[in-house]
Amino acid sequence: MPAAHADFDYTFGLEEEFFLVSADTHRLMPRMPAGLIKRAREALGESVAQEMLQSQLEISSPVFHTAAEARERMHALRHALAGVVQGSGLRLLSAGTHPLAAWRLQHGTSRRHYQRLVDDFQIIARRNLVCGLHVHVAVPPGVDRVQLMNRVMPWLPLFLALSTSSPFWGRQRTGLLSYRQALYDEWPRTGIPDFFDDQDQYDAFAELLRRNNAIKTAGSLWWGIRPALDYPTLELRIADACTRLRDSLAIAQLFRCLVRFLVQHPDHGGERSAITRRVIDENRWRAKRFGLGARFIAESGGPAEPAPDALARLRRDCAEDADALQCGGDLAALDALLAEGTSADVQLAIYDRRRESGDSHLQALVPVLDWLLATTLEPPDLP
Repeated sequence: MPAAHADFDYTFGLEEEFFLVSADTHRLMPRMPAGLIKRAREALGESVAQEMLQSQLEISSPVFHTAAEARERMHALRHALAGVVQGSGLRLLSAGTHPLAAWRLQHGTSRRHYQRLVDDFQIIARRNLVCGLHVHVAVPPGVDRVQLMNRVMPWLPLFLALSTSSPFWGRQRTGLLSYRQALYDEWPRTGIPDFFDDQDQYDAFAELLRRNNAIKTAGSLWWGIRPALDYPTLELRIADACTRLRDSLAIAQLFRCLVRFLVQHPDHGGERSAITRRVIDENRWRAKRFGLGARFIAESGGPAEPAPDALARLRRDCAEDADALQCGGDLAALDALLAEGTSADVQLAIYDRRRESGDSHLQALVPVLDWLLATTLEPPDLP
């Protein structure tokens, strides 16, 4: 173990995006009620922020040092925000997409940053009615975050598979478990990043785009993973918003353990070839199509690996890191996730049962929404 990083605690933070829905109809609210964001900030401070569309809000956590701290605080933040929006006749819904949402009815926020995005990207920005989970993990000083990112990249499809929560779009069953990821592919600079030699080369690429007015800052590199612009962290961005807070926390701790494992084992995961990125992207497709039912292609040419087996392998690799970071309880929630399925699996199971009982398509979506709303505020009890 490199002595220089033995005591590094790998602080972390989460960003969770939510839909604002009518408490009466469960439909998206296309316009945010006047004064809501002010009241939310009075209650939650800088932990709450607007998103591109008025029907969404985001919670940004403080910096956490322990898994227990994150568990308590994230639950409190979800409930505090739910209490604020309830005063305006609204409820919070956590999922990658809202099953009944119609993007044409939504209104953008007035922030100049988002107005500029809509002006630049037009219908792509107006269709961006999706919610995600972002996880930041601090990287020790002296460790090149881009080189570390390169070694994390083969695991991105697994993190997507664990988080899938967007099987419906525009009142339709999409056939995908993460339609959010498919929709996000409309944007430039998303998906799986290229392999850069190091942070300097990454920064040079961002500067090339900036000089040519393609981006304002490296913050407009929206890949599924990136070195954060404003923090000394590696930021996981590929995950759908998780309906169950328990799943968000488990994914965050798994990512944290992976970062620690790769820092502690600098020779692990550095091999790549001309096809590595393409294999990762093919596995990303399998994850967004099949979720935990995906079978991931092995670049070596061996048998495809079922997603649960890939998860078991990663957890074995990171067992010492889980002990060191004292996050075994949150990781144990991954067993429940495998047993119960992701949010997308549960949504589809509820929908299918209601269809089999004779409900129409739209009638079958009502209990899906009921489950999403109730589960968004469930406590993250450990198994």
